[in-house]
Amino acid sequence: MEQEAFTADGCSVEVYRLLPPGDEPGIVHAAVPAGASILELGSGAGRITHALLELGHPVVAVDDSPEMLAHVRAETVCSKIEGLRLGRLFDVVLLGSHLINTASEADRAAFLATARAHVAPGGRVLVEGHPPEWFESVRDGQGGRLGEVDVRLEQVVRDGDLLSAVVRYSAGIRWWSQAFTCRRLDLQALKAALNSADLAFERWHTEDRTWFSASPE
Repeated sequence: MEQEAFTADGCSVEVYRLLPPGDEPGIVHAAVPAGASILELGSGAGRITHALLELGHPVVAVDDSPEMLAHVRAETVCSKIEGLRLGRLFDVVLLGSHLINTASEADRAAFLATARAHVAPGGRVLVEGHPPEWFESVRDGQGGRLGEVDVRLEQVVRDGDLLSAVVRYSAGIRWWSQAFTCRRLDLQALKAALNSADLAFERWHTEDRTWFSASPE
């Protein structure tokens, strides 16, 4: 039997292949011009990539997992986000998957620096994050169903602005788990991180404040 592939940070490639695109492609599409070119940082197996292609956006998908990128039907670049410098500019740089909430200040600065380096003048960086109220309300057992995958949080632990948990995925008789730690950012801290990368907060794009845009200063 072929061994299941996992990324360096413990993501199951199979899980990301099973997850549906959800609302994210529509949120991105509504926030940018028709046909805007998109650099997707942390694309995974193309869950959002393929939906954006169908909506008419040329997408370059970046991930550091060749096993993930093997499933992406778009131009791909295998690279860590923090080291990426393509020498190309895009109408939109997409930083999803709550990467802005990384526990590491250095990683967050590097992610935003990469986004800034690739956004065209007049372009936009679109970011998905956890709003502060999520950190305050999340509990063990919280989750829901995404397509055929049930997603639940377990072992939620808070330590100041940090929150650690294990996310458990299950589909039929199969299940996977992945531990993570993320950092709470209020609006002041968020704007400070953006400003340090020569980016300016623009506005929220969802009522629950999970998606926002920033523009190059």
